[in-house]
Amino acid sequence: MDLIANLSLGLSVAFTPENLFYGFMGTLLGTLIGVLPGLGPSATIAMLLPSLYALQPTSALIMLAGIYYGAQYGGSTTAILINVPGEASSVVTAVDGHAMARRGRAGPALAAAALGSFFAGCVGTVIVAAFARPLAAVAIEFGAADYFSLMVLGLVGAVVLASGSLLKAIAMVIVGLMMGQITTDVMSAIPRFSLGIPQLMDGFNFVVVAMGVFGFCEVIVNLSRPAEQRTVATKSVSGLWLSKKDFKEASGSVLRGTALGSLLGVLPGGGPVLASFASYSMEKKIAGASGTFGQGDIRGVAGPESANNAGAQTAFIPMLTLGLPPNASMALMIGMMTVMGIQPGPQVMTNNPPLFWGLIVSMWIGNLMLVILNLPLIGIWIRLLTVPYRLLFPAIIVFCSIGLYTLNNDPFDVYAGASFGVFGYLLHKLGCEPAPLLLGFILGPMMEENMRRALLLSRGDWTTFMTNPISAALLLIALAMIVMVLTPSIKTKRAAAFQEEG
Repeated sequence: MDLIANLSLGLSVAFTPENLFYGFMGTLLGTLIGVLPGLGPSATIAMLLPSLYALQPTSALIMLAGIYYGAQYGGSTTAILINVPGEASSVVTAVDGHAMARRGRAGPALAAAALGSFFAGCVGTVIVAAFARPLAAVAIEFGAADYFSLMVLGLVGAVVLASGSLLKAIAMVIVGLMMGQITTDVMSAIPRFSLGIPQLMDGFNFVVVAMGVFGFCEVIVNLSRPAEQRTVATKSVSGLWLSKKDFKEASGSVLRGTALGSLLGVLPGGGPVLASFASYSMEKKIAGASGTFGQGDIRGVAGPESANNAGAQTAFIPMLTLGLPPNASMALMIGMMTVMGIQPGPQVMTNNPPLFWGLIVSMWIGNLMLVILNLPLIGIWIRLLTVPYRLLFPAIIVFCSIGLYTLNNDPFDVYAGASFGVFGYLLHKLGCEPAPLLLGFILGPMMEENMRRALLLSRGDWTTFMTNPISAALLLIALAMIVMVLTPSIKTKRAAAFQEEG
């Protein structure tokens, strides 16, 4: 009964004309931000903060939340159409989503992403409403050792379930981890591997790396082909909606991705990103030899998109209930709440129920707004595929360059993105997947930070990773995955499955 009363309060707050307007503006802006490579939600929220201080706290938070989870929707659009992930969580979507676009199935890919995101977002919001307190209690049980082991499991999953050579996948993860070491040491504040270049003191921005190995690389790969093959879609575009077969295949992936994303999104530190990679690995494992992952399997779009959107919703749990921001965007939201006189943490739910429940109900409304905005746009996005490539590739280059320059207003980021484009092309020629590299690059700094924190807390005792029950269980699962994939029978089956995919 308390939940019903609280949701009724939330409805009365969220359905005011003012909050509906700011919710709509947030979701619209978030979609555009996701579509535009380089301009992420964190940068946009930072730019908007000064102008939002004049609003009521609930209206401001509703708009910022709309920007955040709207960007998760929009990030899949460019990932599918032109192989440029708008958001970190859309990297995996690009693998099969763009392959579907090249086969003339961009419509079903975009529809699966939109509908999967809508379902996952709604379920994630229900979980936030019903289980915020108990899930927050679970999340707070995770210590530094547990986070380290969780990330080790994520990297092992990326290696085991990558297409092709295990050795190449391991090499990509290691390269990604090494790239993540180019930064300023978190403990001593001393720059590492920056070669005296001031721009590298904070390391490479994820957008620079992703836009290079996906966006610029895609252009180079296309230009290396004969002129008649330089197209975004190698087949004519047919069908803008899901067939019965697509719906049947995608529905299970959406359910599994939603469950996984809802769980991982609660954990502070890259939950939606980790959820999308984990979902893709899980779908690939479940499909086995019957899957066509990497060649345009709709399950490789529906699962990760559902996972990252469910994770984006449940990521509000640690922010609202514990005052712990899981990412930069939510750190900015917490900063705004503090300036407005609202103390983030457990007391928000009891001291300011209109804000807490109004925000939760606004997420349902926002997800509905997003699907209404995105589904009619599918036909418009599809028309991009009919543009001759000689006109499209300069636009992609200019678009990416502007996005990279606006990161820090520094041409260095543009040059770095172009360099990573050449590097991505070399990886393409060598038959290496960029996705494990990016996962290693994203998780590397977080792994190091949590490993060092765990060792500091245990006074240098490495057994802390095995004496902690959660950490030990995660490491044992990772070890079991490695042992399984190295057994002769599974190794043979895996090689045969990927040979069939090729």
